[in-house]
Amino acid sequence: MLAAKRQARIIELAQQNGSVQVEELARELNVSAMTIRRDLLKLEETGRIERCHGGAVAKQEVSYEDKQIRNMREKNKIAERCAGLVSPGDTVFLDAGTTTYEIAKRIGSVQGITIVTNDLEIAQLMNQSSAELFVCGGRMQKSTGSMMGYYATGFLQDFRFDVGFFGAASISGRLEVMTPTVDKAFLKRETARRCEKAYLVVDHSKFGRQSMVKINGLSDYTAVVTDREFTPEEEEIIVRDKIVIMNVYRRTGK
Repeated sequence: MLAAKRQARIIELAQQNGSVQVEELARELNVSAMTIRRDLLKLEETGRIERCHGGAVAKQEVSYEDKQIRNMREKNKIAERCAGLVSPGDTVFLDAGTTTYEIAKRIGSVQGITIVTNDLEIAQLMNQSSAELFVCGGRMQKSTGSMMGYYATGFLQDFRFDVGFFGAASISGRLEVMTPTVDKAFLKRETARRCEKAYLVVDHSKFGRQSMVKINGLSDYTAVVTDREFTPEEEEIIVRDKIVIMNVYRRTGK
């Protein structure tokens, strides 16, 4: 098999399964483990995958423009539910993302609120509102318009939030909240701990997927606002870990 065709198959398997292992790929493609490692190195250099211990995970950072057109009906429903969780005078953290952007559109007129965000698109939107606005500094991820890294995380350490809304790149089969980016994981994890109430806002497409870095678990949030219909196996985890689910197509949570 030609290298290009083999590498295309590796990407396909990574996207299907979330992650791939060197030894499994070697057996699947009938080549040596060393050949697979060279393929993974090449694919990482071109930004197609991210290597991890023993294999690789699919590259899952999606551009802001692409995110904006995905699952908009669900994101709007989630945003409408979340807007009702903000009270006058609250200090609100809005994580970077298109679902949180939709939340921002609905809360800018709430009396006396303060918005803190690491999303430049949200910041531009809130600049037209009556809300007081704070924006993180730090390193910008240009493809998503989000601020991250040491300085962004350090900026947020001095804040305490009444409510925070957080997105995620993916949620694993074990209901672990994950991201492809180490710097994002640390910022999200630490900021959620500084919220009196922290909500994970994710549509159904984020579930059953693997990323490189674990942020935390669903039980680390006050509630998960989603349109996801959970499997029986996931329901067992939800009950065991006392996770609160606010399903936007049902008026009551679990």
